[in-house]
Amino acid sequence: MASDRDSDEARPPKRRQRDRHEQRERDGRPQRLSAPRAMRSATQQLRDLPGKTPESVSAVRPTDGGWEAEVEVLELERIPETTSVMASYRAKLDAEGEFMAYERIRRYTRGQIDRRS
Repeated sequence: MASDRDSDEARPPKRRQRDRHEQRERDGRPQRLSAPRAMRSATQQLRDLPGKTPESVSAVRPTDGGWEAEVEVLELERIPETTSVMASYRAKLDAEGEFMAYERIRRYTRGQIDRRS
């Protein structure tokens, strides 16, 4: 039995868009994504931006209008790997997972550990 994710990803983009539109028409409001789908959407769409290689999602939370995710991105690869430059980006998505905005909120080296006082 195929999962919802498998069937959704297997459809061509226009088909997925049409399916979302049909769902919206059935219940009269946009279909809100689940947190895992919001995470995948944020990383996929950040990957489309030049020079951005998402490595992980460190936070995802619902907002009034959709989702907000913090994505850890490799900005500059160096040797040794612990000196590579990483960044945290805040990505804002609408309720359907479409990318609305993003901002870099922090830069750090991969080997850096947050210190709390």
